[in-house]
Amino acid sequence: MAESSYFVGVDVGTASVRAALVTKGGAVERTAEEPISIWEPHCDHYIQSSAEIWDKCCKTVKSVTLTVDRSRIRGIGFDATCSLVVLDQNFQPVAVSQDGDERNVVMWMDHRAEEQAARITDTGHSILRRVGGVMSPEMQPPKLLWLKENLTVTCWNKAAHFFDLPDFLSWKATGSLTRSLCTLVCKWMFCPPDGWDASFWTTIGLEDLLENNFSKIGSKTCSPGSPLGQGLTQEAAADLGLDPGTAVGASLIDAHAGGLGVIGADVKGFQLPCEGQPITSRMAVICGTSSCHMAISQQPVFVPGVWGPYMSAMVPGLWLNEGGQSATGRLIDHMVKGHAAYAQLQQQAQQSDKNIYRYLNNHLSMMSKAHSLVDCLGSSLHVWPDFHGNRSPLADPTLKGMVIGLSLSHTLDDLALLYLATIQALALGTRHILEVMSDAGHDIRTLFLCGGLSKNPLFVQIHANATGLPVVLPDQMDAVLVGAAVLGACASQDYNTIQEAMEKMAKVGKVLHPDHELQSFYESKYKVFLRLFTHQREYQTLMKQI
Repeated sequence: MAESSYFVGVDVGTASVRAALVTKGGAVERTAEEPISIWEPHCDHYIQSSAEIWDKCCKTVKSVTLTVDRSRIRGIGFDATCSLVVLDQNFQPVAVSQDGDERNVVMWMDHRAEEQAARITDTGHSILRRVGGVMSPEMQPPKLLWLKENLTVTCWNKAAHFFDLPDFLSWKATGSLTRSLCTLVCKWMFCPPDGWDASFWTTIGLEDLLENNFSKIGSKTCSPGSPLGQGLTQEAAADLGLDPGTAVGASLIDAHAGGLGVIGADVKGFQLPCEGQPITSRMAVICGTSSCHMAISQQPVFVPGVWGPYMSAMVPGLWLNEGGQSATGRLIDHMVKGHAAYAQLQQQAQQSDKNIYRYLNNHLSMMSKAHSLVDCLGSSLHVWPDFHGNRSPLADPTLKGMVIGLSLSHTLDDLALLYLATIQALALGTRHILEVMSDAGHDIRTLFLCGGLSKNPLFVQIHANATGLPVVLPDQMDAVLVGAAVLGACASQDYNTIQEAMEKMAKVGKVLHPDHELQSFYESKYKVFLRLFTHQREYQTLMKQI
């Protein structure tokens, strides 16, 4: 029997736009994907084009809805990376680099504003308590300050609208300037119910944003999934191939959409420690290019080095703490593709008709002796994974990566071991975040993983083994797209609340339990992991004495 109604979820990731046609029960029936460009005009400057991103959104939506009666599309939701979009008073792109072209998006991973972020941290403003006490260069205030100080004439003086990318997409779809609490609370220092703190913006040198009731960065807000405007405008509907007036839900940051796509699933019958417990006993880990660790609570919990607590930033009415790692999938790619044996890996993977990571997983299994565990192959090779700085819980963008245990050999075995050690380091980073959150008052009993890396069985199992917690995978591996569709479902009023929609649309697919034989191994490896950070700090101190 054909579905009577559908929702569309649109996910704008770091390097591509994806769309999905999703049923009311949360089944993904069709997906489409289009690449988007990334430019790096200077070191640590990463920029994109909002025009190209919208164009790719339209192509993917048209692709997944082409054979469906438009009247059956009840709602659409957007999620995107927390990148900064700059438009002028006519809503035209304003360049965010010295090149002066129409590339007007400062990407989330752009670290050009490290110095501005450090200065904001040094102010010690009380609002910084909501970001773990440290301002990250991945948030919007330091990026805005950098634009004001470095592109005053070509960008700052021309800019009339600063959007988080998810809010840009919902504005483009509806014409509504109402911003999602998800973006403003998580990346712009907005604090409901009080709103904008004028003293913060004045203290950091951006007092000009106070003009017209903060109109440049958002005067009106709403919870994620709230219906925006009158739905799709005539122009946007034509662009997307949908009916005007189709409901559009207030958007989410991409990681938060992944959270909605997994964390609310019904776990009855799976014998999980979170069964019968409140949703606050769960953590959603959205792992892709970078990773985000989402934990929610009934009351605000302040965690040193972890973002939040944020009210209604993911699930309306609940507080959110957000940990994260700035480079995960990106780090694995960096380690594997930069190895001397990478060409050999490519050749052998191609001959065996496997992708390189499936081949490496199989290769590691063959390397482990009979009755031994793959994890133990990493006993003498250790990685500190902060090649792009530490987002949490140390909140230090200046930290660097470390590898201990290398030899002169550069065989395929060596590459496989480095790959394994990198995955273990990322899992131990998750353990580090969990430990700090637990110390602050969270009681996390089960991990819910989604995102590209959740499709790698070795990555998932090692997360279970290293943390000692069971890992739940969604039945729909495109959980971020399901989360985006939840927004459209809520906006259409087919579901009354986000909580109801995510409970009905998110479902458990597979559960992986930790191997308790490895508990002592990971206890030791975790001690090494923490000592690597201590040593890096010691080295920095020694070199400062010169």
